[in-house]
Amino acid sequence: MVSTSPPLADALAAGPVVLDGGLSNELEAAGHDLSDALWSARLLAEEPEAVVRAHQTYYEAGAQVAITSSYQATFEGFARRGVGREEAAALLARSVELAREAAGRARAGGAAAPLYVAASAGPYGAMLADGSEYRGRYGLSVAELERFHRPRLEALAAAGPDVLALETVPDSDEAQALVRAVRGLGVPAYLSYSVAGGRTRAGQPLEAAFATAADVDEIIAVGVNCCAPDDADEAVRLATRVTGKPVVVYPNSGESWDAEARAWRGSPAFGADRVTGWAADGARLIGGCCRVGPESIAELAALLGR
Repeated sequence: MVSTSPPLADALAAGPVVLDGGLSNELEAAGHDLSDALWSARLLAEEPEAVVRAHQTYYEAGAQVAITSSYQATFEGFARRGVGREEAAALLARSVELAREAAGRARAGGAAAPLYVAASAGPYGAMLADGSEYRGRYGLSVAELERFHRPRLEALAAAGPDVLALETVPDSDEAQALVRAVRGLGVPAYLSYSVAGGRTRAGQPLEAAFATAADVDEIIAVGVNCCAPDDADEAVRLATRVTGKPVVVYPNSGESWDAEARAWRGSPAFGADRVTGWAADGARLIGGCCRVGPESIAELAALLGR
């Protein structure tokens, strides 16, 4: 199913657009065990209907963009499970198709159009499933990272999403690789860093990290995700100033992920009311990441008049 919505870039130019929340929230709430190296990508093959229902819940809560379950879906990761390249490509495409199916169901149920699909491409460390996605600096060159990302991005782009979500990027070197890898694919992308304390997770200054995408036509929005809400505030202002592009922002609930224990620690700090500040500072693609559920997205959408 092909999108009939106006281009996402046009929607962003007109005003804020609501992203969904954490897909894993809904899947775990429905009883699915995601303690797996493939995370939600495992369900692409095993329980695709569960993925559709989770996306649909967010659309019905007021999200205008659903991020696919392909964050940890890679050719290398699937190969470790004995999944061949052709089947892996089909599963990547399926992630987009399932989100489109959810959008169609949501429209049939009365959800307001337009609704969009963002095809998720997580960082190299997400494939390793060892917590290195929150550190970066994998010991690979920009060229090596580009070779890793390009085939997956090609497969996702071929499925016809509205945008490629280059998300949770911990390292400006990896961002350079991703920016190279999306060239010529014919699908726009947004670039979103995971940050801490005003720097990338790898410790690089955010100003230089955002500048990586400032003059790249394929990148229609730049910003941050999978970070503490407090860290998002200044990052939004900085991304607006450095790039002049619409800003994407979707932080976590405020709890922190303990990669060793595979558990969340701390207390939530995400408040939907702070999104008005982000919008005033230049954010146009706004939602939540880990531990931010449909209730918060509904509040956010109402505040933004969506």
